[in-house]
Amino acid sequence: MRKGKRIMSAVLAIAMLGSFTACSGGNPMASSSNAPASAASGTAAAGSSAKQENVTLTFMASQDWIQDAEMKLGAEFEKQTGIKIDYQIIPSAQYTSLLMTKLNAGECPDIFGNQSGRFDIQTQLNVEKNAVDLSSENWAGNVDKAAAEELSVNGKLYGQPIQDVSSVWAVAYNKNIFKDLSIQIPKTYAEFKSTCEKIKTKKITPIYECVSDGWHHTLWLPELGPVIEAANPGLSDKLNNNKATFAGNSTMQLILTQIKEMASLGYWGNNYMSNKYADSAKNIASGKYAMTIANQGFGEEVHKADPKFKADNIGYFVMPLADNQILNVNPCGPSRFIYKNSKNIDAAKKYLEFMASDSSLKYMTDNVSKFNKLPYSNAPSKYTDTIKDFYARYPKTGTVYQTAVKYVTPQWANIGSDISALLLGEEKPDEVLKNIDKNRAQQAKAAKDSAWN
Repeated sequence: MRKGKRIMSAVLAIAMLGSFTACSGGNPMASSSNAPASAASGTAAAGSSAKQENVTLTFMASQDWIQDAEMKLGAEFEKQTGIKIDYQIIPSAQYTSLLMTKLNAGECPDIFGNQSGRFDIQTQLNVEKNAVDLSSENWAGNVDKAAAEELSVNGKLYGQPIQDVSSVWAVAYNKNIFKDLSIQIPKTYAEFKSTCEKIKTKKITPIYECVSDGWHHTLWLPELGPVIEAANPGLSDKLNNNKATFAGNSTMQLILTQIKEMASLGYWGNNYMSNKYADSAKNIASGKYAMTIANQGFGEEVHKADPKFKADNIGYFVMPLADNQILNVNPCGPSRFIYKNSKNIDAAKKYLEFMASDSSLKYMTDNVSKFNKLPYSNAPSKYTDTIKDFYARYPKTGTVYQTAVKYVTPQWANIGSDISALLLGEEKPDEVLKNIDKNRAQQAKAAKDSAWN
């Protein structure tokens, strides 16, 4: 086993049941003393005024998908309905394989989390067999159209979005550091390297990266799908029809080479293999790091980590690897699904209705810093001018490859392990890409995809 892979597999299970730690963030305009009851009063009845004592719903999800705010709403839901929620949080590197094992064994939790994506929920999850049709639920019509399409098969809705999918993964940067060093937003990889070199001269680590979580450093490749597609028009369709491969693609090889170079040149510092995603905000707030990859709610997260640090002092620009200047959009994200063979389907539907109510969506938006606009028509928005300016800077948009290309999302942890091996000098760029092709072929054949069979 490669050293890099041993590092990834060493992540321990996280026990979060009932743990309301402070890491999920909150809107500084909302009083922290406000209980969910005041935010979601009257919503939990969800079609029934009678409490269902002794009902416990199991809800399994990957780490970072379920926020403390949702757990607090879950406690309020229990008060109003008598239905308990047992949140089972699994390390991301282990989650997909564990979920598939449970689905195949017919022992899945009442509610399970998974990334949306119309390809993956059909071929990997087989939602028509394993999940409950939610099309007729009261909240279904409120789901953003693009998000709903990625949760639907043959016109039926099978999932409910958990997180904000309007934000994109971009380079979040400390405006003060850039201003002090007279740095302009880089538009090419060469300019990005120059930016990092200027920051290093001030004994500041340019980029906070966190490999230990197993998923965050993977973002640097699939999120750049738009620039890969621009260099190879129609490539995603060819990949989906098994008429092209990742291996041998010059743009992907370039991106992986630049990822390795960033780490080798010290732009990620000395501790990137052990850094944790949960510590991103406090490390940026400390001024020891200048940039990280984050969503557009990151400014609020940094502000919460250090109230003296203004949220608006965090700006954003697209990842400029391969000279990218295309905004990477993705209507997909973590979502809730109800297991079709659950004995508690009615109770699970009530929980989903509760979470999609006006007041619950407002509570989540107010109390999760990184949420700006949840994908529901009845959810509030809290976009700032900084965020609006960021989106306006990039009029050209493209879909990320984990959404545009089949069989990428299910192997996210595998890609992360291979990139870890790349960083450690144990794999070369094209070996990483060959492994992606190999894993995609295995998943396609398991799904009986006609393009591979």
